[in-house]
Amino acid sequence: MARQDQVLLLEPQHELKFRGPFSDVVNTTLKLSNPTDRNVCFKVKTTAPRRYCVRPNSGVIDAGTSINVSVMLQPFDYDPNEKSKHKFMVQSMLAPPEMTDMEGVWKEAKPEELMDSKLRCVFELPAENEKTHHDLDANKIMSSNLLKSESSTLSMKSMSSTLDDGEVKKIMEECKRLQMEAQRLREENKQIREDDGLRMRKSSMMSSQHSSHSMVKEEGLSLRTVALIVLFFVVGVIIGKLVL
Repeated sequence: MARQDQVLLLEPQHELKFRGPFSDVVNTTLKLSNPTDRNVCFKVKTTAPRRYCVRPNSGVIDAGTSINVSVMLQPFDYDPNEKSKHKFMVQSMLAPPEMTDMEGVWKEAKPEELMDSKLRCVFELPAENEKTHHDLDANKIMSSNLLKSESSTLSMKSMSSTLDDGEVKKIMEECKRLQMEAQRLREENKQIREDDGLRMRKSSMMSSQHSSHSMVKEEGLSLRTVALIVLFFVVGVIIGKLVL
């Protein structure tokens, strides 16, 4: 028995077009519509499963509704001389009235109950005239930005030319005063750093002298303690001999 005609309406019907460049993921959409009064099970298959990511790749389309299937082509090195042999197949079947296990329904389906439609993949690169148009647009944007910057510079020059000599002289004097103030602050900062360095050196010298003096005291105490211990030991030995 011959297979049934596809009940789903596919958009597009025959070709899935992918527009480059293909250095990144390229996405296209396949719309599946169910014009019947019954639910329809569907599966989307491809001859190159490692090159495409399909979401969703299977499911159920309710009566009178549609679903969008996203087909994502993974990045690859495109060769315009190589013709694409990739194909997609949309397989469908009418869902049973009370379906609980969709995988079981597919396994038990008879060949005459299955319907399928095939689509081929087409790769397209942007035309040369589109690239040129894009470059022209970029050049226009750059030119407009340059014109804006030049106009702002000219406006600043025109503003400075409207100032009279007295105002220019005041501005120059104010600049000199600010420069002198900045120089004075730099000198004060330098003097403060030098004073801080001298103070730190003095404190380090005093601390080192104090530590050395403490070490001498500690050494003297330790020597006296050792001498006393030796003296007590000798006296003990002598007293012991006398007693014996």
